[in-house]
Amino acid sequence: MSHRDAEPSAIGFFERYLTAWVALCIVAGIGLGQLLPGLFRTIGALEVARVNLPVGLLIWVMIIPMLIKIDFGALHQVREHVKGIGVTLVINWLVKPFSMALLGWVFIRVLFADLLPADQQDSYVAGLILLAAAPCTAMVFVWSRLVNGDPYFTLSQVALNDIIMVVAFAPLVALLLGVSSITVPWDTLLTSVVLYIVVPVFLAQWLRKRALAADHLDALLARIQPWSMAALLLTLVLLFAFQGEAILAQPLVIALLAVPILIQVFFNAGLAYWLNRAVGEKHAVAGPSALIGASNFFELAVAAAISLFGFHSGAALATVVGVLIEVPVMLLVVRIVNRSKAWYEQSNP
Repeated sequence: MSHRDAEPSAIGFFERYLTAWVALCIVAGIGLGQLLPGLFRTIGALEVARVNLPVGLLIWVMIIPMLIKIDFGALHQVREHVKGIGVTLVINWLVKPFSMALLGWVFIRVLFADLLPADQQDSYVAGLILLAAAPCTAMVFVWSRLVNGDPYFTLSQVALNDIIMVVAFAPLVALLLGVSSITVPWDTLLTSVVLYIVVPVFLAQWLRKRALAADHLDALLARIQPWSMAALLLTLVLLFAFQGEAILAQPLVIALLAVPILIQVFFNAGLAYWLNRAVGEKHAVAGPSALIGASNFFELAVAAAISLFGFHSGAALATVVGVLIEVPVMLLVVRIVNRSKAWYEQSNP
């Protein structure tokens, strides 16, 4: 596999301005929800086993192009970066979900309790837990490229995380929701894992193998990547159409939900970066490790939040706030990693 195959060369136009697109989706969704409430009630009612069919289709279109990029054959490269892989796994699966659950409890149920609707506080915490329970899979390749990260470390780390996510996402979410005294709908949670992790992973790998056999993987990715972004934006319009009343009644809620998300991003990125330096990993591994440790698979979080708690839930809104701040925050982390390279390499020549 070439360096070019492992990662895209630069952040795309839509990805670079994702925050702006999300802001437009907020305005469009709230406006359409107020103008056409009957239409969105009809869309919201299109459910089978608590899975909304239009959103389920959109999530597949959103996730599958990202998963096609993952080469599970890269797993054999894990042994070449054992220390960096170990650090990232600890952050992704032992630190980030639990730290987010703690931050959610502190900010939502204590510090901001008087500023947020009491009947949605558990749901907000649940959304934050869902956001932190799965590491990012797609945008990480962009962030890694921007810090001159080792492409094979990034590829093998993402492939390993995806394998772990298939078996660990549901138990981890259930544990943290239970610890937070939030009822766990196990049947819906397991259905979400099958629909939004297991099936897309197998379908994406089948498409990847067919594309590789025909030698047109790059052409396939170029063709379907815009579908992924369009599906994400359309999903956000639907979400904000349903969330419009709550947002108009309490516009401060988005800013308040952003606070624990921002803290956990910088905490986990900084911890991963420092630990890689402490164990002697090179900067080209520490950079993507910090970015993988800090970023979230927000597409999966949004899908799971809708399935578990519904369009109108605080959980769905909390996951969307993660989408809103993802790009500017991660670009700031990229800048910090790049500017601190000289400091990092003082003890890691």
